[in-house]
Amino acid sequence: MCLVGVSLNSIPYVILYLSRSISPSPTQFAQSNPVRPIQTREDPPMGLIKKSPPSVRFVAVFSAEDRFLRTALERLEAHWGKIAALGQAFDFVESPYYLRTMLVPHPPEGQPLESQHDQPPRALRKQMALFSDPYDPAELAADKLQSNRWERAWTEELALSQDDSKRLINIDPGYLSMTKLVLASTKNREHRIYLRDGIYAEVTLAFRDQAWTSMPWTYADYQRPDVLEFLKLARKGFTSNLASRSPTESDP
Repeated sequence: MCLVGVSLNSIPYVILYLSRSISPSPTQFAQSNPVRPIQTREDPPMGLIKKSPPSVRFVAVFSAEDRFLRTALERLEAHWGKIAALGQAFDFVESPYYLRTMLVPHPPEGQPLESQHDQPPRALRKQMALFSDPYDPAELAADKLQSNRWERAWTEELALSQDDSKRLINIDPGYLSMTKLVLASTKNREHRIYLRDGIYAEVTLAFRDQAWTSMPWTYADYQRPDVLEFLKLARKGFTSNLASRSPTESDP
């Protein structure tokens, strides 16, 4: 384009004309430069709904005497399938609260009076177990509701007591996965997630750096070295069993 003979006064208009003829319109610019979302390396893709990670059912049972632990675990195994790992029974001394809520049955004839029905035990006995069958965590609330019914029914049957304020056997169901131990509870706390029908879920332990790690709210008996060692061995067995299953068998 020739600008010979253009006066100085008309130069601004020439520049405006040139800029309009050279620069694309907004529509042309948008078509040739589509807007792309900025995505950093840390941004994950949109989450996909997947099945729950492989899990197995867990239970902790406590009572005044070992014989009731054995009875409860035998019955739970009949309902929930084979027990894969069974921990050693231990004195449950970490929470004296339960001494007031547990029932102590009448002793067999000839035993001393200090173990009579109205005397609290010096320590409760507790035992933990891990089951073999694949487990769907969505069943946790149902397990807790059912275990509460069993507590009442078995107390009435075995101790001949209809006192709803005390139990002969306490059953705490939960589940174990590769990364956590989750327990069910009827008590609401700030860290517990509501499931349904008055039942909450709590992550009691997390598996990190090849060891079970407690949370600020983890009960003291779940922080015992012997309990942590049992859970570590139980998880190892669960991992080996999981590796030997086919993908179909691993699905709950």
